[in-house]
Amino acid sequence: MRSVADIYAAARAAGRQPVSFEIFPPKGDLTLEAAHEVAAELADLLPDFVSVTYSAGGSGNRQATADVAAMIHDDFDIPTVAHLTCLGATEESISRAIDDLKRKGIASVLALRGDRTADAPAAEGPFRFAKDLVMRLADEGFCVGAAAYPEGHIECTDFRASVAHLKQKQDAGACFFVTQLFFDNSYYYRFREAADAAGIAVPIACGVMPFLGKAQIQRMVFMCGASLPSPIIKLLAKYEDDPGSLRAAGIEYACAQLTDLQQHGADGLHVYTMNQPDIARACAGALRASWRPAGEAAVRGAGEPAGGRA
Repeated sequence: MRSVADIYAAARAAGRQPVSFEIFPPKGDLTLEAAHEVAAELADLLPDFVSVTYSAGGSGNRQATADVAAMIHDDFDIPTVAHLTCLGATEESISRAIDDLKRKGIASVLALRGDRTADAPAAEGPFRFAKDLVMRLADEGFCVGAAAYPEGHIECTDFRASVAHLKQKQDAGACFFVTQLFFDNSYYYRFREAADAAGIAVPIACGVMPFLGKAQIQRMVFMCGASLPSPIIKLLAKYEDDPGSLRAAGIEYACAQLTDLQQHGADGLHVYTMNQPDIARACAGALRASWRPAGEAAVRGAGEPAGGRA
């Protein structure tokens, strides 16, 4: 299975940006059968890779993340990234997860600490932070990605410290980053400048999630600390009693975000699809329509066939 690092290198040589999708089950209850149906529709859009959240098979079946990732690659020839969290993990549990990923041929892993909850254990043991997991996975030969936070991590009030933590993940072996969602691209551009100044040299993909309803956006804002810009607040007010129009406006807003990021040279574009292929289709179409080639380089990815996947 091709690694994400190889995908980014090939895309850079071709003068284009990788476009990727994430299967993001809100309640963690994506079965293999349901994942296959979603993946079949995503495959038609020719993404550069698909990431699978942890756990994709329900909170009691975390092994399913690797199962879904392997299925997508084996059945559709799409490179995949399996998420892995380490909050409360032991050396034994991480070793088991690594063995399972290797058996299933997973080449790329997104290493995450995991969200704290009322039931989650305190950060202790050998894997207190994501950088600890990054180092272990890199030592095992995986292409390792990690999360980036354009507005800073919700538990860290010092933006400079958040960027410093990102550099620590790179130094530990991370070869790509995917950002937490954001709704105002100016925060990403500020963050990108700070990351460059801190010596972050690996690709940073921009993670974008459409807002589909008031309850969803409130939940995401409180979970990750993303700021709500005025245009979104006005859309929420305008379509408060019209869920269908609000959903359409949210997808349109995400498409505008992505095309702006594309035109400003973002390293990669990552869509949180929430298992809804029409979201991926709309975003891929918007990117395809706005894409401008670098010189004479041909583009492929997210719906633009050009002689095979890079």
